[in-house]
Amino acid sequence: MERDEHAQPVDVGLVGAGPWAATMHGPVLAAGPQTRLAAVWSRRPEATAHLAARLGAHAATSYEELLDRCEAVAFAVPPDAQADLAPRAARAGKALLLEKPLALDLDAARALADTVAECGVVTQLVLTKRYHHSTRAFLAAAAKFTSAGARARYLHGAFLDGAMATGWRLTRGALYDLGPHLLDLADAALGPIEELRAYGDSRRWIELTCAHRGGAISQLSLSGAVGLASSQAGIDLYGPAGELTLDFGPVDHRECWPVLRAEFAAAVRSGVPHDLDVRRGLMLQELLARVSAPHGGR
Repeated sequence: MERDEHAQPVDVGLVGAGPWAATMHGPVLAAGPQTRLAAVWSRRPEATAHLAARLGAHAATSYEELLDRCEAVAFAVPPDAQADLAPRAARAGKALLLEKPLALDLDAARALADTVAECGVVTQLVLTKRYHHSTRAFLAAAAKFTSAGARARYLHGAFLDGAMATGWRLTRGALYDLGPHLLDLADAALGPIEELRAYGDSRRWIELTCAHRGGAISQLSLSGAVGLASSQAGIDLYGPAGELTLDFGPVDHRECWPVLRAEFAAAVRSGVPHDLDVRRGLMLQELLARVSAPHGGR
């Protein structure tokens, strides 16, 4: 009997062995059935070996070895490391499951997107909220809702202490880690963002004011440094018909991950680009760069 290639799980190599790799990428990809975690590699051999053993995957001793063992690569590393490593995987013909932001600077993000286009590989972004049924229902309703404006927030205290209070998140986390979620949702719900102004400090609190094509205005509040008992996150649209609300603070991310995994595997097997691919990531990176520019993008 001829083997049905589309029914075979996609062999994925995981780059990274930190908290996000250990709690999300690794377990989700290992759970299948659409994917199989073929190998793990990070720059910390002990962490690599521990995570690989826990998930029943091969512990690669080099990035090249990981690439040899997989057909797709998932990245759970800081943005600057992703921007360095992902183009090498694309040149090796591997599909890419990318984190946001793509990089810490626009030039590196553009270089990654250019390499992907050159090599013609499938890409997909881990914009977690987009894979939840409530977000998809909200965006479907937003397409029929006339919006005058919107308010959105993503507020928590995870950058004050704990596993996420490290490295780039301490200085850029509110904007570069939380910002892509709200910018993506505001852009998807109200139309393309044409003007952007920013106020505040990404280490404490930052406010983004967006002018959308068609005239709607959105206000986005971001902070990872406020002591809250639980995350406050969501977006509210306002218009002549009233209000349309998405509250993703209480959303269980475990409901998003099987959808993300299935859609990534389907994109890899079909070769059809996912809607949330590197091009979407580059658009968000361009918005982040405008915020980071002198005078906060004004």
